Amino acid sequence: MKHTLVIVLLLSGFYTGFAQAVNSKDKAKNTVSTTAAVKDTVSKDKIPLVQPEIVFNDTVIAVKGKYKLYKKDVHASYYANKFNGRRTASGKRFDNNKYSAAHRKFAFGTILRVTNEETGKSVFVEVTDRGPFSRGREIDLSRKAFMEIAPNKNSGSMRVKIEEVY
Repeated sequence: MKHTLVIVLLLSGFYTGFAQAVNSKDKAKNTVSTTAAVKDTVSKDKIPLVQPEIVFNDTVIAVKGKYKLYKKDVHASYYANKFNGRRTASGKRFDNNKYSAAHRKFAFGTILRVTNEETGKSVFVEVTDRGPFSRGREIDLSRKAFMEIAPNKNSGSMRVKIEEVY
């Protein structure tokens, strides 16, 4: 019965209070404590100060965090409808009605803020694919993300600023 109580306490997150109680009893009996100090192996400069809170919805992406400028005045285009439903390089299915992007260098799952430099409108997208593979183009956006920041709905490309959310 005592062993099951110990397991339940350990599993439910009461380990610290329980360990202190056990240690005080062990010290009274002059026995060796079973708890050990855990060394912090992560250097302080690699811990991000603010973790971005990202909420994906069909219409809105809310991001709280910091932005790091990647490039300004780059050429962006959007995916053709023939890619709908196909698998991307990350393994996810592509959907032109979601906020996603293709980039050659960013890791999959990276959140980017893409801003139209002409209008100042911006959109947050997740990198799910590799590309574009045509010279002069830096990023491919899904049609929904592209149309949200495009100044002219008949255009196929525009100049944007890319920032990484971290």
